Amino acid sequence: MSTDARRTADEAEPPQEWLTWRERRARTLTAPYGPLSLTGTHWLADHPGGRIEGIPGEWREDGDEVVLTAAAGDGLTLDGTPVDGAVRLTAHHGPVPQSPLAHGDRRLVVLRREGQWAVRDFDPGAPARTAFPGIGIGAYDPAWVLPGQYRPYPEHRSVRVENADGQERGLGLAGEIAFTHGGAEHTLRVAVEDDGSLWAVFADATSGNGSYRFRFLRPPAPAADGTVTVDFNRALLPPCAFADHFICPFPPPGNTLAFGVPTGERALLPG
Repeated sequence: MSTDARRTADEAEPPQEWLTWRERRARTLTAPYGPLSLTGTHWLADHPGGRIEGIPGEWREDGDEVVLTAAAGDGLTLDGTPVDGAVRLTAHHGPVPQSPLAHGDRRLVVLRREGQWAVRDFDPGAPARTAFPGIGIGAYDPAWVLPGQYRPYPEHRSVRVENADGQERGLGLAGEIAFTHGGAEHTLRVAVEDDGSLWAVFADATSGNGSYRFRFLRPPAPAADGTVTVDFNRALLPPCAFADHFICPFPPPGNTLAFGVPTGERALLPG
């Protein structure tokens, strides 16, 4: 085999880093309290009496907190201690297994979005988790690892976008990443995470026709000069692809690509 032929064959093999990423992603999805275990997002505004079907206790908003009132016999625990009376809760932002509130094996997570409170119910025995068919993912293609440039906005912007639950909410944007594909420059508007990494919600020509209606992309933190790698092999299905109770934002204006992206996570496999 010639050197050029050997190089082409080697390039066709997915790098170990990408294979490791896939394995880590699969473990995250199927973890006891991963996205497949979400069985409900219960907005307190929809429960003015304070009672949520299937979840013990009485739940009421009180400014920047939620007040939960329950009896010891309800089986709720807070940091491992039975809830017997009223406790005050704030929004939980950490990993679900570390949520201080539990009901048996279930974890209850208090959520706040634009001033609205909700309780999320994560159950390791959820049918979506126990019968998970897997994800269809495109073959690794090094041609979809593209050099990009991050361009921060002078000031953060917020746009209103529809969410998967049919409600419109604000989506904060810190800038855009520019990259070249097919001889033309394209951009994706992005948010910046706490660790400096970027997050884009995008659609492409395959969305809803071969792939899920939109996907996420999480490029690493840009270098000091703004350069960043845009690797579409790592396109992700959003949480709402796994459970209807997530409220994922749809792509903001400008984030629908005119071309198809055949790589990355594409859709759930048929059950």
